[in-house]
Amino acid sequence: MPETTQANRKGCLWHGRARILARRPFGRHISWPDKDKLQHAEFRLQAERCFKRGIDRDTLRIRNRSIRDGGYVENSFRLAYAPLIRSYKARRKPANRASRGHCALTALPRAAIKDAVRAARNGRLFDFLREELTRPMSGSQSAQGGKPRAVQPYDHTTQAVMGTYARQDLVFARGEGSWLFTADGTRYLDFGSGVAVNALGHAHPGLVAALAEQAGKLWHTSNLYRVEGQEAVADKLVALTFAERVFFCNSGAEACEGAIKIARRYHFVSGHPERVRIITFQGAFHGRTLGTLAAGGNERYLEGFGPVAPGFDQVPFGDHDALQAAIGPETAAVMLEPIQGEGGIRSVPHHCLASLRELCDARGVLLILDEVQSGIGRSGRLFAHEWAGVTPDIMAVAKGLGGGFPVGAILATAEAAKGMTAGTHGSTFGGNPLAMAVAGEVLDIVSQPEFLETVRARALRLKQGLAGLRDQFPGLIDGLRGEGLLTGLKLKPAVTPADVVQAAAQERLLIVGAGDNTVRVIPPLNVADSDLSEGVERLSRALSFLAKAKNS
Repeated sequence: MPETTQANRKGCLWHGRARILARRPFGRHISWPDKDKLQHAEFRLQAERCFKRGIDRDTLRIRNRSIRDGGYVENSFRLAYAPLIRSYKARRKPANRASRGHCALTALPRAAIKDAVRAARNGRLFDFLREELTRPMSGSQSAQGGKPRAVQPYDHTTQAVMGTYARQDLVFARGEGSWLFTADGTRYLDFGSGVAVNALGHAHPGLVAALAEQAGKLWHTSNLYRVEGQEAVADKLVALTFAERVFFCNSGAEACEGAIKIARRYHFVSGHPERVRIITFQGAFHGRTLGTLAAGGNERYLEGFGPVAPGFDQVPFGDHDALQAAIGPETAAVMLEPIQGEGGIRSVPHHCLASLRELCDARGVLLILDEVQSGIGRSGRLFAHEWAGVTPDIMAVAKGLGGGFPVGAILATAEAAKGMTAGTHGSTFGGNPLAMAVAGEVLDIVSQPEFLETVRARALRLKQGLAGLRDQFPGLIDGLRGEGLLTGLKLKPAVTPADVVQAAAQERLLIVGAGDNTVRVIPPLNVADSDLSEGVERLSRALSFLAKAKNS
């Protein structure tokens, strides 16, 4: 039997000789890899037709002009897909895959046909098929006998790493834009952004170049000497914000801890050493040092660590009367997040923030804003407090400032920082040349007005998609929260954040849980519109699975 006929009978992909066969409209077979006779564009057309026949040639109609996924050649195609399809055949075992020349892709679920068409129109057909071939079975597939494989919690008991995190059993090898990849090439859409850290996604070329250039010159000198990068980034932050002084550190917890010290030191040098108490709000999260844990006041995080650090007074979130009553002669500052992240994406209304500024001025206390999670463009403005038209005296910044590289900063007015003289505070690694190179690049990109305008447009698109999910799943979603691309879904009591996070992970979507029965949806600020649509679609499938499980 001729090679082409035998291969056609076996299917579109003939693994024995690792060649791709496709039928042209006029019926003539072409055997690959005679690459000299075909251009890459024609190869993509043949590969697309191969997939079309393999999926369902009577149902899936993808036009040639819809395939814009360039750059694939025969070898990379064969190496990437042959092992996947072999494992797919073993796992799905379609009953009639040999009929009509179908290959193993015959078993692609019919529910995925529409998604494949959409992926083709976006130029992502090959990526979609790689993903679909490795996606754990769920939903209707489960009803046909397959069992969904949930992403399991990580068992740390036999590992050297201390078990302080409830990790999912996922290991990522690389990232690109809004996507993360495991070692075997499985793609996950990252709408957690490392908990609002990866402001510009993964492996942003500008950040990579800035870090690589600095890494070839100088890593660390300590703060015994001037650091050129610190001075440059501090000048940028001063030009962009209310601040006149900046201190660099390594994390959000350090930034919040330093902000507390600055407030207390201010009153000390002003002749009021008794003013040491800081007023915070229930549901707040300011870090995991002993001081910031006491500021947050979460009993679960405080348990077992001895006496709680004194000097903090908590009031209910949003209770203005309780706040007024709490301010006394020993009060140094009021500290809050404009948008509580860990507390459940709870925003302080803009008029309340303005009233708080007036109250602090009237009572002689400082206003500290924790913008560790809400800052660096996440709200659609460079910092979330800008929406209210107010300025703090001290502000803690981290997370997005380094775009994934550890860096934090404390910003303050010259008056608030007047007590911070030589020897009053320090950090070994704070403001090191590597961190400053990356932070400077992040600020150059995110601070541009057109970039922030794009963030607001993407936020509106995401909000519309999530609003559609709220309407589609009223038994699961209670409401939407947040501003910009710091968004949350408040869940009904029947479902927990862990349920939604796990169901989303089965759909290869990464989101983050939060307090107050909320999940965070926080994609990179430069997320593509197509990825936003894809993320909403995946979250819809996850919620659909939960809704069916709830009703069964």
